[in-house]
Amino acid sequence: MLKDRMFDGGWSEKDEEQFTTFLESELDKIHDFQRDKTSELARRIKDAEKDVERFVASDHDQSHDSHRLETSDHFHGLEEEVANLVADVHDLALYTKLNITGFMKILKKHDKQTGRSLKATFAQEYLEKRPFYKYNWDALIVKLSKLYDLVRTRGNPVRGDSSAGGNQSAFVRQTTKYWVHPDNLVPLKLAILRNLPVLVFNSEKEFESRDSSFLAITSIYFDNEDLELYLGRLEKTEGAEAIRLRWYGDVDNKTIFVERKTHREDWTGEKSVKARFPIKEHLVNAFLRGEYTVDEEFQQLVAKGKKTQAEVDSMIQLANEVQYAILTRKLKPVMRSFYNRTAFQLPGDARVRISLDTELSLIREDNWDGRIRAGDNWRRTDIGIDHPFEQVQSDDKELFKYGVLEVKLQTQFGQQPPKWVTDLVQSHLVEAVPKFSKFIHGCATLFPNRVDLVPFWLPQMDTDILKPDTGYLTVIERPGTSSATPSRSPTEHQSSSPTSTPDNASVAYLEPVSEGEDDDGMNMPAKDEDKRTGLSSDDVKAAVAFREKMLEERREEDKRQGKVPVADASDSGEPSYAHSPTRKGDRPNDQDEETNGLDEELPPTDDRILSRDWSAPVGKKIAIPVRIEPKVYFAAERTFLKWMNTAVFIGTIATTLLNFIPADDPRGLISAAFFTFAALLSIAYSVGIFVYRSYGLRERHAESLYYDKYGPTILCFVLFLALATNIGLRASEML
Repeated sequence: MLKDRMFDGGWSEKDEEQFTTFLESELDKIHDFQRDKTSELARRIKDAEKDVERFVASDHDQSHDSHRLETSDHFHGLEEEVANLVADVHDLALYTKLNITGFMKILKKHDKQTGRSLKATFAQEYLEKRPFYKYNWDALIVKLSKLYDLVRTRGNPVRGDSSAGGNQSAFVRQTTKYWVHPDNLVPLKLAILRNLPVLVFNSEKEFESRDSSFLAITSIYFDNEDLELYLGRLEKTEGAEAIRLRWYGDVDNKTIFVERKTHREDWTGEKSVKARFPIKEHLVNAFLRGEYTVDEEFQQLVAKGKKTQAEVDSMIQLANEVQYAILTRKLKPVMRSFYNRTAFQLPGDARVRISLDTELSLIREDNWDGRIRAGDNWRRTDIGIDHPFEQVQSDDKELFKYGVLEVKLQTQFGQQPPKWVTDLVQSHLVEAVPKFSKFIHGCATLFPNRVDLVPFWLPQMDTDILKPDTGYLTVIERPGTSSATPSRSPTEHQSSSPTSTPDNASVAYLEPVSEGEDDDGMNMPAKDEDKRTGLSSDDVKAAVAFREKMLEERREEDKRQGKVPVADASDSGEPSYAHSPTRKGDRPNDQDEETNGLDEELPPTDDRILSRDWSAPVGKKIAIPVRIEPKVYFAAERTFLKWMNTAVFIGTIATTLLNFIPADDPRGLISAAFFTFAALLSIAYSVGIFVYRSYGLRERHAESLYYDKYGPTILCFVLFLALATNIGLRASEML
């Protein structure tokens, strides 16, 4: 319609009105379809829950074998129904994403072709009234998780304290962190809930969309104007601390947790630890000023029997230490972190805990630049938990574009984590970013003029972490599809052998891909120009041939200059700007900003030039710097000296033979020559290995040869030959 009208003689107001009406009607269809499907999915989940409860009740009443067999068959059918529900939720979320992306591309093309500006006004006036693209999938996922757990456990889910998992005031965990692309958030949640249920603190109450505020976590981090705590946490200094105040849910929560995280180096033999204590909201300011102590209030917990004296003494000591640090180090509120957390855990079982933080927002709380934010209060009062915090100025906030996945394992010594966890973290859904810290990232981005040292991931924020399927994890699989041969997506066609799906992997339910998504109508040869222009077929053929020749020359020029054509951008290892918004000064001029189809406000540029001198390994998007411990250098030198000690010992034997054997003894000279050769070989080999290892350590090459697979074996073989030769020659002399 758009192209035809433009070629027919221009774009009139009537055309604009018809185009807008047509878009509105199509968006109404999508909105109504999504509304009906989500209602249907919620109803199907509720019906399945009632079905499970009914069969569990009848199973308790009847215990004969025939009834148990019938119940088992029925639960098998329910498992298939749940698998279909998971796939339907996944497809509906993907349907929403593809449609909003498609519509925004249509609006972009409309503005480009007509010269009018419809995209901004249409999004503001219509999409905000029907924000189907902002649908919160958490309510469906929580309900689906509960149903999945009921079916998996045959109606007998694990019961326990939702907050269990060890002493919550002092706990140590092994934690690894990952980034999750927005396109992978729903598939990741659906993949995890197949093994771990969503942790709901009030499992008796049905979770609704309005309950999402209970997923919100807000923290206020403290530091001084020298950013002393930031540098300590970034450099991993022994004893480095992070102090924060945290609350759960909305800002009207009256219970605030004061937390302190302390880093311990490996050489100390201790583990990094987090400790915290609660305090009432109205007492926080007095506590920070040193006007209030918690001793009396905590002692009341002992009198009420809620805490032991030892626990209270530990909490009082922690409170005194935190208060002393705040006063002596002049710590003030620096930044706020906000995110919505989805936690996966078996109640009362802390062996595997997974949390996924989304909508991560980092906001300034300081008053250092003369602008009053928190003022004399311990937090800002002009904002709540209303992401994306439109009332906050753009240079006062950092909206993190990825989700943050934390996998917390508690295993016995030598015990391997569950296989599904290993498959999950090796899948294409996540990108490992060890030691990622919200506090460090917030300070590095919000205070560019105050920090000289930045974390390793900051220069890589423009890297698109979206990856092809690695084959480690079957995200969605419908019952009965394993025998079929589904059509493969372009991403999977492009993947190379190291990342392709293994032969023994089950066939996954693949995402549909919209056709022509990258076609912007300008760089593609037109096949119907004779119909649209009214020219003769010969003229059209000549025009098409000229255009194709021009495009081919343009592609060759781009290749010579190292540029990647738009249509082939998915084959490149370069960042995808459609999914990776960068700073305005770094974005190519011919590429418009698109994320989920909607423009996002970018922070203002700063004068920093962030560069990196390392590259990510195969299959990874984020390069992780290798940390070299000082003891590694000493170990390399110690190994070299051990080899030299052996070489000197062998050389001593060779020198002794040469000095004390007569010159007319050919057998002795041959034996001495063998031992001399072994000594020289040992010296040359040890020097070569030492130089190679030292170079690898200096260049931080993790893949360098830090173990010796053949050296000791070769040395033993050469020594054996030397000894055997010496014995053989002396034995032949005696015969």
